[in-house]
This record gives sequence, structure tokens and C-alpha cells, in this order.
Amino acid sequence: MRILVFSDSHGMYSNIRTVVRKYSDIDVIIFCGDGAEDIDEIKMEFSNKMIIAVRGNRDFCTSNQNIETITLEGKKLFITHGHIYNVKYGLYNLSCAAREAGADIAIFGHTHVATEIYDDGLYLFNPGSIMGYEGSYGIIDVTPQGIVTKIHKFTR
Repeated sequence: MRILVFSDSHGMYSNIRTVVRKYSDIDVIIFCGDGAEDIDEIKMEFSNKMIIAVRGNRDFCTSNQNIETITLEGKKLFITHGHIYNVKYGLYNLSCAAREAGADIAIFGHTHVATEIYDDGLYLFNPGSIMGYEGSYGIIDVTPQGIVTKIHKFTR
């Protein structure tokens, strides 16, 4: 299963659309918050895709939750924006919450810094921010054999 991961679009809907159109083999889109209106547009335009979105610290008018968990191909994903775990000051709180939930991978945003870490059975993955000149996004391949993560720089 191939997953496309975005975070922190802050109104740059066109960047998300560009990337989604580029990857026709994507099964799931995950959005880690701060741009709820952007992902709502993506949901309408790409209604054939499974889309999971969480609330960011700047998403005021959304019904998205702060945390979502889902199991895909036998791997449990813990998805959050990250602000409630103070990820700008370290990943310990997030790591503890994900481990407590029994997750194989914690997917988060908020810092605008792309991050790929494997720590004692837990992947910590932040796609960075899709907005701006230094924009980035992530792809996660989940198979029964394991998880592979990759950060990509945004290009038009």
C-alpha cells in the first residue's frame, strides 16, 4: 500500500493538487493538519482516494480530530499534527503516545521540518511543509514485510 503524506499547507492547495496528480498509484492520502480547507478541496477533487486528515493548531473550523489511528497492511499508523505533543521541543511525548497506542509509525507535522527516524520498532515520520520554496512531502510504502519512508522535495 502506498501512502502520500502532507502537512502544513497553509493555503497552498495547488501544491497538494500538483503532487496528487503526479502519483496515480497512491492508495491513501494522509494530511497532518494546518490547512484543513486545502484538504477539504482535495477530498472533493479526488473523491476516489482514501483521505485521512487531522486537526492542526491553526485549523479552527474543522471537524477533524487531533489524533487518528488506522491499521493498513497489518501496520498501525498513529497520525497527529504534533502540537499537542510539543514536537517542536522534542519527540519524546509523541513517541510515548504512539507506543502506548501500539503504533508501528507515528506520522506528524507542525515543525515544517521533514523527519525520518526509526527508533526501536517505531518509525517517526514528518513530511515537512508542502508550502513555499523549500516545500516537501512524503511517501510511505506499507507492506506485510515492513515500512519504507521517503521524503521528497516539492517541484512543479
